[in-house]
Amino acid sequence: MYVSIQIVTDSSCDLPLELVNANLVEVVPLTVRINNKEYLEGVTISAIDFFAEMARSETLPKTSQPSPQAFLDVFNKITRTAGEAAEILCITLSSKLSGTFQSAQIAQKMHQGKIAVIDSLSGSLGLGLMVLEARRLAQEGLSLRDIIAHLQALRTRTKVLVSLDTLENAVKGGRVNRVQSAVAQILRFKIFVHTVEGRVEVCDRVRGKVAVINRFLEGMAERGEDFRNRIIGIAHVDNLKEAEALAQAIIERFSPLQVIVAPMGSTIATYAGKGAVALAF
Repeated sequence: MYVSIQIVTDSSCDLPLELVNANLVEVVPLTVRINNKEYLEGVTISAIDFFAEMARSETLPKTSQPSPQAFLDVFNKITRTAGEAAEILCITLSSKLSGTFQSAQIAQKMHQGKIAVIDSLSGSLGLGLMVLEARRLAQEGLSLRDIIAHLQALRTRTKVLVSLDTLENAVKGGRVNRVQSAVAQILRFKIFVHTVEGRVEVCDRVRGKVAVINRFLEGMAERGEDFRNRIIGIAHVDNLKEAEALAQAIIERFSPLQVIVAPMGSTIATYAGKGAVALAF
């Protein structure tokens, strides 16, 4: 079935390339600068290569949002290939974390087509899950207005819960204060952060790998929801072993429709740091 609504997002969504391609999603890359070189996230540097570069870097990488022109180029490409009747739905990284949403809005005003820009109030696979849901609804034939209404309701229920193995990057990036970092180091705690209305806030601290997995499971259980028809997302920073262990624990307890496990892209990994694991549901 032909779907006239075209989905655009940014590279912080952390969706694996095969899912991006299968769902015909256009991705606008953010930029990361590390070790005196500038890269386009997911285009000129992969997540795995970024992990290696970050391990060698003595300073925190710097990320920047796409320019309005980068979004406009994608909007124009869609109009040329899908026709002027095509509607465009652009879903971006939280405006509380980046200027990406604002860049997309500027491009929207520069374009003459039918475009809606939505602030996900999320990031990583929290954004990615919203993108997949938007595509599913478009394939079912929902109107752009109905999809937007659905996403606006969904983003208030979408949660990203992250365990941080190191707090060095989060402190340098202003996401965790130095006192919290010092206490966690001394007591060997892992700090948990989560998204609250698009912002990142510290929510808990635990000690030990089993406790980390249990905290993730508790976060899902607190919802009191049935996840059997839901897709769950897990992103990690060079920590596939713990990500897969978490995926297995979630499958055993909640039997979700699907669990996506993917390396975290440079945008979010810059602040999460090596070893981080993010759960989106």
